[in-house]
Amino acid sequence: MKKIFALMLVIVGMLLAACQNEDAAEGAGSEESRENVNKEGFPIVEEPIELEFFTGKYEPNLDDYEETLVFDTYAEETGIDVTFDEVPFGTLTEKRNLVLASGEYPDVFYSARIPSADVVSYSQQGVFVPLNDLIEEYAPNIQAFLEKHPDAKKGLTMPDGNIYSIPSYYNPDFLPMLIGKPLWINQDWLAELDMDEPTTTDEFYDYLKAVQETDLNGNGEQDEIPFSATSTGAIRDMVKGAWGFGTRGVGNKYVDVDPETDELRFMPTEPKYKEMLEYIHQLYQEGLIDEEIFTMDDAQLNAKGAQGILGANISPNPVTVMNQDNFTGLGALEGPHGDKLYSQVKSPLIHVAAFAITSANEHPEATIRWIDHFFSEEGAAFQFMGVEGETYEVTEDGEMEYTEEITNNPDGLTMDEALTPYVTWMGGSYPGYVQEEYFKGSESMPNAIEAGEKAQPDVPEEIWNGFNYTEEELTFMQGPGADIKSFVAEQEELFINGSKSFSEWDAYVEQVKQMGLEEYMQIESAAHERYQES
Repeated sequence: MKKIFALMLVIVGMLLAACQNEDAAEGAGSEESRENVNKEGFPIVEEPIELEFFTGKYEPNLDDYEETLVFDTYAEETGIDVTFDEVPFGTLTEKRNLVLASGEYPDVFYSARIPSADVVSYSQQGVFVPLNDLIEEYAPNIQAFLEKHPDAKKGLTMPDGNIYSIPSYYNPDFLPMLIGKPLWINQDWLAELDMDEPTTTDEFYDYLKAVQETDLNGNGEQDEIPFSATSTGAIRDMVKGAWGFGTRGVGNKYVDVDPETDELRFMPTEPKYKEMLEYIHQLYQEGLIDEEIFTMDDAQLNAKGAQGILGANISPNPVTVMNQDNFTGLGALEGPHGDKLYSQVKSPLIHVAAFAITSANEHPEATIRWIDHFFSEEGAAFQFMGVEGETYEVTEDGEMEYTEEITNNPDGLTMDEALTPYVTWMGGSYPGYVQEEYFKGSESMPNAIEAGEKAQPDVPEEIWNGFNYTEEELTFMQGPGADIKSFVAEQEELFINGSKSFSEWDAYVEQVKQMGLEEYMQIESAAHERYQES
């Protein structure tokens, strides 16, 4: 009898799991949860509910997102009390993967930077619920957004035809946002050195060398750092256009189109790519790149910038993150072969899965309404600007501007620091629709607009979203394909820091080929063909 009873429990458990998966597949909550939702206006729910969000955050931001002005206000308006389980972006991938593997899911993955491959894999396992019907019935602002930007819908639609996530999307006309982190140069030091703004890689090298050899901050110490960023990858993506790479932006870091053959190419094994790495290696070897480049994070970079010791940096904006207003953004640098391409341009579809509802969520209808508000004009202004009279004012021209406390903080806080008690969008990855009129972050400041104008003539004509793969293709891309990417990233760092000689380049290329490069490129070609046809 005990065995029969145990077997019955297993069967009941399987049936319950099947029902849950069926509900998840339909993306629908219970009848009770649907009846609790108001389809228009506030509050969103008749009876208050609680939700748990697994949340990626920009590390300098304060903890307790639910206590910020925007989310505290929104909880009162909507009747939805959200607890944000915040994880710094630096450890986000590891902790997100642990949660996904655990089977114990939050109601929503918010600002969690879930890659498309994981959206495909976990949606097929019933972890993420399809949103197509939910959007159509409960999210009119998101529906209008998808109709206005079919490229976004193309990037969000997985191979099974469903949409499982809400994105972070930048208006394609807002170029400074697509650049994100320009290459900034200290214009005061340029003037002191009597040098023109660099327009070539050689001129940039000459400037960095001059910074290294001159006590430009006048403190009698050799503490100036010519060039800093949060990684060598950031430097690579910024300068690779000077060797003709990145012809489709940085949506795909390994594959672009060769302008001479009009065929897909794997950039990291190309001869000119080797030259580009040799240039970065030279900068590092001669001490022109920050010696801590391989361990740098945003907070460390910003702290160094605030000391006034950087000659050049790659960051959102020195004004907002470093309190330094003496930097100007550079345009595309021309390389040794005459290539001049501003390769550091992201796809407007920045994060495919900035917001994904899981099968653990008992209130999917209310949840999709919660995020839908931020795709309206009123909601976008609220998300990015806060509350009129508290964080921003409207000028006579109808422009929204942050208050003086934020733009010129009396306690010497940077703009990002001054904003942290009020909003949470700093650092990127938030789900939402970024437009210039509602977004007054670092990318909308005059120096960023000027940087965008300098970049505009050399921006790639076509910018790719990331490709989506079938389950069969994912088996390779998450196995041998991931091994290829990891190997390439590891070897690039070794070439740059000098641990590996460039005389070993041919052996490195051969190793990549032996790891399955031919099949890798066949899959990329098939995914690219689907992408072009969709």
